Amino acid sequence: MHINLLWMAPAGSIAALLFSLYLAINILRMDEGNETMRKIADAVKSGAQIFLKRQYTTIGIFFAVAFIILFILMKKGYLPGPVPYAFLTGGFFSGLSGYLGMNIATRSSSRTACASMKSLNSGLRVAFSSGAIMGLMVVGMGLLYISIGYYFLNWLYRAMPLTERIGMITSVMLCFGMGASSVALFARVGGGIFTKAADVGADLVGKVEAGIPEDDPRNPAVIADNVGDNVGDVAGMGADLYESYVGAIVATMALGAAAFGKLGMSLQSITIPMVIAAVGIVSSILGTFFVRSGEEADQGVLLKALRKGVFFSAGLIAVASFFVVRFILGMEYIGIFGAVITGLIAGIIIGLSTEFFTSARYSPTRFIADQSLTGPATVIIGGLAVGMLSTVIPVLIVGIAILLSYFLPGGAKDPNMGLYGIGIAAVGMLSTLGITLATDAYGPVADNAGGNAEMSKLGPEVRQRTDALDALGNTTAATGKGFAIGSAALTALALIAAYHNEIIRLGGRLNLTLLNPRVVVGLFIGGMLPFFFCSMTMSAVGRAAGKIVVEVRRQFKEIKGLMEGTALPDYASCVDISTKAAQKEMIAPALLAVIAPIAVGLLVGIEANVGLLVGTTVTGFVMAMFLANTGGAWDNAKKFIEEGAHGGKGSLPHKAVVVGDTVGDPCKDTAGPSINILIKLMSMVSIVFASFIIANSLVK
Repeated sequence: MHINLLWMAPAGSIAALLFSLYLAINILRMDEGNETMRKIADAVKSGAQIFLKRQYTTIGIFFAVAFIILFILMKKGYLPGPVPYAFLTGGFFSGLSGYLGMNIATRSSSRTACASMKSLNSGLRVAFSSGAIMGLMVVGMGLLYISIGYYFLNWLYRAMPLTERIGMITSVMLCFGMGASSVALFARVGGGIFTKAADVGADLVGKVEAGIPEDDPRNPAVIADNVGDNVGDVAGMGADLYESYVGAIVATMALGAAAFGKLGMSLQSITIPMVIAAVGIVSSILGTFFVRSGEEADQGVLLKALRKGVFFSAGLIAVASFFVVRFILGMEYIGIFGAVITGLIAGIIIGLSTEFFTSARYSPTRFIADQSLTGPATVIIGGLAVGMLSTVIPVLIVGIAILLSYFLPGGAKDPNMGLYGIGIAAVGMLSTLGITLATDAYGPVADNAGGNAEMSKLGPEVRQRTDALDALGNTTAATGKGFAIGSAALTALALIAAYHNEIIRLGGRLNLTLLNPRVVVGLFIGGMLPFFFCSMTMSAVGRAAGKIVVEVRRQFKEIKGLMEGTALPDYASCVDISTKAAQKEMIAPALLAVIAPIAVGLLVGIEANVGLLVGTTVTGFVMAMFLANTGGAWDNAKKFIEEGAHGGKGSLPHKAVVVGDTVGDPCKDTAGPSINILIKLMSMVSIVFASFIIANSLVK
């Protein structure tokens, strides 16, 4: 009976892609607005496509080199035959999902602004539908790829006994994730550097020095800023969560093969995560129909509109998962259902916690706004304090989720079953990804719509509606990052467990006691790496932003009539500067994630490598949450003052929070979100190169 349920995975993925197509056709049929609105949208779309073309060229070179290395290792017997090709296809689908989602996003901004001329709900529906396309593209392509990969490998290894065949299939499928992770890291780091270089450069010269409003058409960096929203928060976030989604499912399948193989239930164990993912897709599609709002531009009302969809989807998944587990494994293993619920609840609580610490509706962000009365220094201090405090709840929730998901399935008696439970919890958390990512990817579309309305000089009521949607987008972007980081922690833990099992399968020996100095050395190096990584990415933003600042100042000085609004700036030059800087600066951080685990494994041993992964996961999770929430709180403190608090726009408190927001930009949109990919990619690399490291390590 369980074999018949496998069809749900490809069926669910096809449903997601078809519904995405339906939404895309509906959006593209909508009115783009007047000629000015269309020109602005076309400029953003063109800039985003130019950036992605250059970025994917750079990624293509990396993939060519990596493929050759993997092919050589495969020929020498270190890797199964399909691994190099799995790496390529995993990266291709990850990049494709981000590219298609971004393409729709850039076409939706002017349509959102135009729809906002009719009503707030009309604007919300267009922007949210665009985000839903991104979310459903990610889960649809991810699950379709896993399904095709499974059926192909099952045919390829059909001569093997079932238990051995499932073990080989899951071992190869883990390598899918390395390709997806590589693209995700390049997309996140490159897109983050681009968007924040443009954003910081635009703010420093436009708002702080020239005193002109945000999204003012006189600012030469304003188009680059809008481009950056799409390449960073749509394409980058899409590739990021595609990688988490695929990684969680595949790692859980590998853990299931280890836990249930001796029971003769390997096939049932790998069916569970695929079917739960399919159920999540259907639930997310149904949840999108519940996102509606009235005309009250209140954040509480708008948030409630989005939450209805997310909570409905989560509830439907919770109910369906009970029957999935009961039907496939039986009531004897109903603890697996408990692990699914644990992941679902953990994801929701982390999102709500992030919202509390970053939304201007609550006291932490308002506390930062109050600090603006005494200048930018106290804004920075207050933001750091709030960001540090915001890590407490997510860490405790992830800790509780790990314990529950380990012990509920029977981890006390069988550790392999407990590790499988942790993997299932990660799948449960990510099962709502179709609609959760929609609420996140909606934000850049709303932000661009506001910029379009400002530059097109639409009526004040339109700008009021787009500002409300934009402010909501800031909150949903922050909660989306919190969700992505929380899911990364559980996914990384599942990958570390899969790496441990892979080492044992390959005949490696492990002494993971804390009295083993190699483990301790690995922990220290792993704990340091997120700091090193963040230093590289934030320095890159600073250097790139400096170039934008110089260019914007030059144009203000040299283009006569620019400040008066009688001449147009050279938008393309800022897009070009950000693009070139991002391509150059993203290489070193990305290589760090690939080289570090291999180097530590070869020089200090596989036990040190396990310590490295654990150390990076622990400090990376906390630091990513701290950076994302700190930046989000600074951003919304600025929005709160712009709505009229403490003197509103142009006041001294407003200038103080603009400084905080500028500092927070690379924290929340470059360094923080990139760390969660770092911790997963390092685990993926360790799994793929496990055989090579065991055979060639200097420490035996």
